[in-house]
Amino acid sequence: MPVPIALRPEVRGPLRVHHASAFARFGVDAVVTERVGGVSKGPYESLNLALHVGDDPNDVLENRARVASAMGVSADQLVFADQVHGDRVADAQPDAPAVRADGLFTSRPDLALVIMVADCVPILLVDEQSSDFAVVHAGWRGLRGDVLKNAVDRFSDPTSVHALLGPSISVRRYQVGPDVAEYFRDLPGTVQPDQGDRSLLDLRQVAALLLVGFGLRDDHVRICEESTDDATIFYSARAEQPCGRFALVARRSS
Repeated sequence: MPVPIALRPEVRGPLRVHHASAFARFGVDAVVTERVGGVSKGPYESLNLALHVGDDPNDVLENRARVASAMGVSADQLVFADQVHGDRVADAQPDAPAVRADGLFTSRPDLALVIMVADCVPILLVDEQSSDFAVVHAGWRGLRGDVLKNAVDRFSDPTSVHALLGPSISVRRYQVGPDVAEYFRDLPGTVQPDQGDRSLLDLRQVAALLLVGFGLRDDHVRICEESTDDATIFYSARAEQPCGRFALVARRSS
């Protein structure tokens, strides 16, 4: 069975982050940012990391610099993807425009990979046998497609890969129509009936089952207990529009 875990809040400089301490033994420093600790204003208050949501770009760049400092890297060592709800997993490249992808892969120790979310599932994949690791953005479109398969395929042996499924919207708050629910009815326990023809979809359970189906051991899949439901600690696009984006950030430990 996938393993439930709680992330550990800790202060790094001006920020409080949520540390995936269980992954430190694999040589990876992974954190989830909050929505507080930055300089963004209005509906983006305050640690919005996304340039595409209408926020002041200068504020976003300052927020990103704070995250870089918390991770012990320079701002140009943070690698972002231009996320499009697709299935591409790209090699992380420093000092380059964000590539259109929903996953980033590297073995480099000098880069911190960033996946931004506001209800979708941020996923970390780490190989216990090598320095390879990846981050993935998984909403229902990506989960219906091949983004997780493409990410797992980047590793030589999926049985040595460990996964973290970070904070996302919970099944209690994620109502979908029959067209979306139909894609996942074959995955046990992922679709629950709701009012009328509507259903509730458990995105993290979908992701966990798919990862196991692609070769990960089920006890290597960890699902965090935190959610985006109330939009107080993390941004939630279902709760607020417009809103910012928080992030899963990971790098190889020194």
